[in-house]
Amino acid sequence: MAPFDPVALLGKPMGYAVFILFGMAFGASLEIAGFGVAHKLVGQFYFKDQTVFKTMFTSVLVAMALLFLTIGLGWLDYDRIFVPPTYLWPGILGGLLLGFGIIIGGYCPGTSMVSSSSGHLDGIFFVAGVMAGGLLFGSVVDSFWDFYNSSFMGRFTLPDWLGLPTEVIIAIVIVVGLLLVWGSDLIEKAWKRREGILTEEESKKDTRILTTITVALLVMAGAILVIGQPTLADAWNRNAEKQAMLAEGRAFAPPHEVSQAYYDPLINIVLLDVRSERDYNLYHLENARRVDPNDIPQVAKELLDAPEGTVVIVMSNDETSAVEAWKQLVAKNSINAYVLKGGVNNWIAEYGNEQFQQIVNHPDDALGWVIPTALGDRWTSAIPPQPHENEPYEIIKLQKKAPTGAGGCG
Repeated sequence: MAPFDPVALLGKPMGYAVFILFGMAFGASLEIAGFGVAHKLVGQFYFKDQTVFKTMFTSVLVAMALLFLTIGLGWLDYDRIFVPPTYLWPGILGGLLLGFGIIIGGYCPGTSMVSSSSGHLDGIFFVAGVMAGGLLFGSVVDSFWDFYNSSFMGRFTLPDWLGLPTEVIIAIVIVVGLLLVWGSDLIEKAWKRREGILTEEESKKDTRILTTITVALLVMAGAILVIGQPTLADAWNRNAEKQAMLAEGRAFAPPHEVSQAYYDPLINIVLLDVRSERDYNLYHLENARRVDPNDIPQVAKELLDAPEGTVVIVMSNDETSAVEAWKQLVAKNSINAYVLKGGVNNWIAEYGNEQFQQIVNHPDDALGWVIPTALGDRWTSAIPPQPHENEPYEIIKLQKKAPTGAGGCG
């Protein structure tokens, strides 16, 4: 499932060649559209030339529609697409400063590179200013570091904010976006007619192009509404790789591998305990976090920001509840997770030197031991034993974090 990492698929030389070709194509597109000339960009702020707004905005709308259409069809994994984390107030201030910079200098960082490549002196000076500004920012950012990292909201999107289904948000954004594009086109034409620089043929041509784009976007919006966005259950049903992993037993990490991973400096281990609060309070592994099974989708979102080398171990008393939680975590292939083999009951059987009394024929996924006192992780066996020597892992595998990408004018 996309997105794909060209370097991983093709090797470094070919992978980097792909990046270069895409970069050149993007730069050439900007040059052809006339975005390498300052007055073209600045004209939008004076309502004289809306080419930049119309081109960039329709591009964003088309990219968004295609993105969520392919996600709905199961061709693309949304969780592996880079969404810049939201720092609300620093982001607002940064956006205002960037806007003022574009008005004053006539370019944004991307278009200034296109302009300088074409030999325009103002573009060259703008690029020099961007570099000087970057150096200055790096020199003084420590003085306002707290503000720079304030109001952190993580991966925060419109569906998160408004609480509406993603497909509904997409349809609303497309309709509102098209209204803005048509409005900007009318404003531009009104100014050009007043100045006597708009021919009837040019006006009709622009209208035909906008009409075609509008129809295409509305059709895609309708398709997205009909198809919807995949749930975790949908993603699991499409994930043949993880289904095979579960069927072949490669999803179950034995206690000794969990113990080794717990102390492995190359692994950032996350222990998730999906048992009841009562059982968790009686006994749980050291540093295990209790998670209600209903909260697993939210936990999965949090784990998307986990660092490279993160390994998640899910546990219940036996395996049933843990397997269901694991299915949701790995449904989109974005999280490297395993189930504690045999659950907490098996862990106690292997390391329980407190000599707990075993409960014979206990119900499935119920605590199979009599725990006399609710000591949580203060039982001796709740602390994973440190291995005398490290053995090769048979089940637990380190995997590279899912490839993500970011881009844009800035």
